[in-house]
Amino acid sequence: MTTWEMFFKERLITIFTHSSSLIDIGAGLRVYKEKGNRVDPTRQWMRPYLEKIDYQVLDPIPDYHPDIVGDIHALPFGDNTQDAIVCLAVLEHVEDPFRACREMLRALKAGGYCFVYVPFLYYYHAEKGYYKDFWRFTKDSFPLLFQGFTRMEICPVRGAVETWMHLSPWGKYSLIKTMSRILDAVFSKKLSNQVSGFYIALQK
Repeated sequence: MTTWEMFFKERLITIFTHSSSLIDIGAGLRVYKEKGNRVDPTRQWMRPYLEKIDYQVLDPIPDYHPDIVGDIHALPFGDNTQDAIVCLAVLEHVEDPFRACREMLRALKAGGYCFVYVPFLYYYHAEKGYYKDFWRFTKDSFPLLFQGFTRMEICPVRGAVETWMHLSPWGKYSLIKTMSRILDAVFSKKLSNQVSGFYIALQK
């Protein structure tokens, strides 16, 4: 398991076990096919955790049967009411990510958790009729985006070589991924700023 995969799993387990409810903006966890447009078979380990809490998906359109139809720019929740929010690969698709982040902070209870993924070096991936693709984020943007949170942990996803390969036609091959990770380690590129994106664990 890679460093970022461990970070993803460990921080989400913390959220699942310390929260009684969770709002998944955009269905980024990709666990239930009936609540989103994609399912990731490798994330089915989450099901036992999600079945023990009040897990709800929020999406701006009703097409994929979310629990809540709502806009991240104006979340349909009162102030300080939510235990936890997950927002994976959403902020690049919204018109005003700063406003979106302020809304998540507003809705969370004191001490509430927020887990985010944003891309940096990643291909254009709008979906016609659903969302556009506006933004990419460097780590320098996070103190501005997440002002007001009391704790922030950042974990880059992929080193420079693997990021380059991931964008290429060869990135889908497991052997190429493994070789790229080895090269990242050999050439000290794991700590490069040229990464695919970032997981960010936040607490209000």
